[in-house]
Amino acid sequence: MLSRTADSVYWMSRYTERAENVARLLDVTYRMSLLPTTGVSGYWGAALSANGLDEAYQKKYGAFSAPNVVRYMVLDEDNPSSIRTCLRSARENAHAVRGAITSESWETLNATWLEMRKVTTSQLQGAALSEFFDWVKFRSHLSRGVTFGTSLRDEAFYFNRLGTFLERADNTARMLDVKYDPLAPEPSPGNEYYEWGALLRSVSAFEIYRRVYRDVITPERVAELLVLRADMPRSLRACMEEVHATLKIIANSQSAETERRAGELHAELHFGRIDTILASGLHEMLTDFLGRTADLGNRISADFLVP
Repeated sequence: MLSRTADSVYWMSRYTERAENVARLLDVTYRMSLLPTTGVSGYWGAALSANGLDEAYQKKYGAFSAPNVVRYMVLDEDNPSSIRTCLRSARENAHAVRGAITSESWETLNATWLEMRKVTTSQLQGAALSEFFDWVKFRSHLSRGVTFGTSLRDEAFYFNRLGTFLERADNTARMLDVKYDPLAPEPSPGNEYYEWGALLRSVSAFEIYRRVYRDVITPERVAELLVLRADMPRSLRACMEEVHATLKIIANSQSAETERRAGELHAELHFGRIDTILASGLHEMLTDFLGRTADLGNRISADFLVP
């Protein structure tokens, strides 16, 4: 496959997954901000900080506030990680490789972008806000399902999956780290259960948690589920298992070191123990993980994609 084609397919899937995960992050932030606490604006600041966007936001909007953070993270075209920008970029990359993807995949992404263009600030308030986040998640699920159900299992398919799971791993780590961000307010007495519950719902893991643990929600078990469980589809371990397996399939003459680093990270998660991770610091582990997935992304670009 031409590196330019691989590049477009890879980024098409990353941008689609990123739009979904920004919606998930904002949804959990919105739910947490509804709980009684003295630091509501801190949740919105932590959401921006998790994506490294707090400084850029403050230059444009100043103090953290829910309406401005939502506007910046959903509609702002100057924000490269806003939902609008991600969906537009996903559509542009799909358009560039229409011959390498199915017509169903193209039509799904194109229709999503056309609907996104109609969204206005006035529609992102109150109950309509959660409905919009659900719509973004649904369109991402639809795009992923159509791709899986209609695509030939060729290199384009595997670059699509590589982008999806690398982006998902990055964003699961960021959402979990929001709880530990210095900007986030300390939970009020009795609120922590609801905050962890909101986090689980943000990654579609609330029902999974109940089925696996059948007990009250505790931070240790939430961390174990989202970091180490191989049967949790959005966990760090499950994502890195997919990334490593896909790199083995598409390997070329210069990708051995990238494959080794992905395998090393997967092995640490495969054999890791949550008590050891918590003892050394979950925030530190997540920060290290994000650095290593960023390194993998850079190496994938150098090994396979357009320079």
